[in-house]
Amino acid sequence: MHATPRREAYRAHLAGAACLHPGSVFDPISARIAEELGFEIGMFAGSIASFTVLGAPDIIALTLSEFAAQCHRINRAVSRLPLMVDADHGYGNAINVMRTVAELETAGVAALTIEDTALPRGYAEAKPGLIGIDEGVGKMRAALAARQDKALVVIGRTSAAGIAGKDEAVARARAYQAAGVDGLFFAGGMSRPVLDALAEATSIPLLLGGVPAEMLDLPYLASRRVRIALQGHQPFSAAVQAVHATLKALREGTKPADLPGIASAALMARVTREADYAAHARDFLGAAS
Repeated sequence: MHATPRREAYRAHLAGAACLHPGSVFDPISARIAEELGFEIGMFAGSIASFTVLGAPDIIALTLSEFAAQCHRINRAVSRLPLMVDADHGYGNAINVMRTVAELETAGVAALTIEDTALPRGYAEAKPGLIGIDEGVGKMRAALAARQDKALVVIGRTSAAGIAGKDEAVARARAYQAAGVDGLFFAGGMSRPVLDALAEATSIPLLLGGVPAEMLDLPYLASRRVRIALQGHQPFSAAVQAVHATLKALREGTKPADLPGIASAALMARVTREADYAAHARDFLGAAS
C-alpha cells in the first residue's frame, strides 16, 4: 500500500476546478467496487463506520482503534483509490486529535476531517452544540502539527451553519483557514445564500455534506469552489436491505437458485481478486493451473 500517491491524487482534485461526488464505501469489497467503477475518491463516514463495525447508531461509541483498523482494511484492498474519512471530533481534545491523525495516517487515508461539534453529547443535552472557536482552532493546529506525510490532507469541518447560523459558520471558516487547514467541510444548514457567503469569505477548497437535493448542481457548486459534495451513504443501506431480503426469502422457503439480486460468480471472482490469488498459488505453492 503506497499512501502518498493517493494523497497527491486527492490534492490534485482539490486544486482543480470540478466538483465531484465521492463513492461511499464501508469495507474492502465496497471500496474495490467504487474503484472499479471509476470513482475518483472513496468516502468512509463515521456513521457508516459505527454501523459496519458495531452495528450501532452514530452516537460516538466507536473507538479510534476500531475506526483506524477498518480504514486500514479498506486501503489495503484497493490499488489507487484515495480514501477520505470522517474522523469526527478527533476522539477527544487537541492531544487526542494528534493521536487520531497519527493512527489514520498510518492506516493510509488520503484525507481526514476534524470537526468542532461538542462530542459525545453531554448529559441532558437536547441537541449537539459547538466547542468554542478557540478550541476548534487548537484542534486544527494540532492535526496539522501531527501529520508526518505533508501530502496528507487535513480538512476543518463544522456544522455551525445548522447549529448557530451563517455568521458563526463564516467566522469559523475564516479561523480554520487561517490556522492552515487544506480545505473546509460544511455539514448541514446549507443553502445557496449560506454557501455564497462561505465561498466569498474564504479562498481554499470547500466540501459539503448534507446538501439539499436542489443544491446538487455540480456546475453551481464548482463555481463556489466546492470540490467534493457528498450525496449520502446509500450503498450501505442498500447492502442492509439486500441482506435482509435474502435472509427473509431463505427463511420463508425460497430456493437459493430462485433468489433475485445475487452477484454473479464472475463479479464475485473479480471483487475478491480470485485471479490474483490463483496466480500466487501457481507461482509460490506449485498449484496446478
